[in-house]
Amino acid sequence: RRRETAVWRDAAGRVFACTKGAPETVLAASGSAGPDLERWRGEVERLAGTGHKVIGCARRDLADGDLGVEPGDGFTFAGLLAFVDPVRPGVREAIAECVAAGMRVVMVTGDHPATAAAIAREIGLGGGAPTVLVLQDGAGHAAAMDARVDVVARAAPLQKLVLVKALKEGGEIVAVTGDGVNDVPALREADIGIAMGERGTRAAREVAPIVLLDDNFGTLVRAVAEGRQLFVNLRLAFAYLLLVHIPLVLGAAAVPLLGKPLLFLPIHIVWLELVIHPTAMLAFQDLPARGPLAQVRRERRARFFSPSAWLRIGVVGGFVALAVVGGYAYAWNPDAQAGHARAMAIAILLLCSAGFVAALTGLRKPTDRSIAALTVASLVLLVQVPFLSSWLHLDPLHRSDWTIVVLIAGAATLATHWFAGSLAGGR
Repeated sequence: RRRETAVWRDAAGRVFACTKGAPETVLAASGSAGPDLERWRGEVERLAGTGHKVIGCARRDLADGDLGVEPGDGFTFAGLLAFVDPVRPGVREAIAECVAAGMRVVMVTGDHPATAAAIAREIGLGGGAPTVLVLQDGAGHAAAMDARVDVVARAAPLQKLVLVKALKEGGEIVAVTGDGVNDVPALREADIGIAMGERGTRAAREVAPIVLLDDNFGTLVRAVAEGRQLFVNLRLAFAYLLLVHIPLVLGAAAVPLLGKPLLFLPIHIVWLELVIHPTAMLAFQDLPARGPLAQVRRERRARFFSPSAWLRIGVVGGFVALAVVGGYAYAWNPDAQAGHARAMAIAILLLCSAGFVAALTGLRKPTDRSIAALTVASLVLLVQVPFLSSWLHLDPLHRSDWTIVVLIAGAATLATHWFAGSLAGGR
């Protein structure tokens, strides 16, 4: 209805009604016409154009018998109230980061179109020249889906709800922020409802899955960045596990099928798992962001890895698997035990593991550097120190063996670095 009316009785016993609300609604109820109407409309446009929230006020005397019915007209216009809700610092920058990342930001408000346009210009919507749409009762939602619309003004609660439904039906993932009771239907319908915790109503906070404690749009952008980075970290960890386990499993299966002794003894499996799983859990936690929100390529369905990423992981993993089996065959001596061949295969696998960590994380954290260093140190100690290698039924490698191992691990690291950026992209 865009207005609210209260009935009062003064000290002299006279009864009157006061109404406040959207200036155009209150002016229509006041019966203002001619120059007076145009003067007030001009004042509304002037105040709204500078970002003020403008409320019209009017009053009307009532008879005692009129107390049970709210008057719809016959008011005398009293004037305007103008309020300013300053834009918080950092909002303009946060909006620009969202737009650069491919997110569409739309302001949906019940305010006057000029007020909404002024605020939108201030925060940088529409590149400083926002397109404003005024919704009519029961219409305009299809037009609001137009990518050129930056602001939807004079929106009623039901219209906000219908707008969210229309965007979702159009294939959009919709997040709604709000603080009032009038935002509750849209907050509930959105894919992600975000209520303001400081000044938000209890109804808005209870219906929204997420509550911003500082009411800062910049916090929302940082939350999006953190969520994307968490997904990237998971993706990198799974890529590492696949890259290591492909050669581990294929090598362990292929060598016996070739008629050779087992590639890995139980003690070797324990050693490898003590390296692989702590690496997957620790190296990819809390990886620092690589910059601002990146552009995200929209796809029809969500994928953990793209088809090209699966192909590259398979190629690199297959290459290391061939290297492990080939290294075993190269070092195999039918007149001796399999200790030398096993040491060669394990050295290739573990040095490649350290290379995968370096390529996927960039060694940007002390934890990553420590894990890679400990992997190499354990390999050198348990293979090259005879006292320790004898416990693991391994024979120390020769200088020529290490040259081959380093070359293979270097090639695997470079190949992983080639596609690591695609796994970490789209934060």
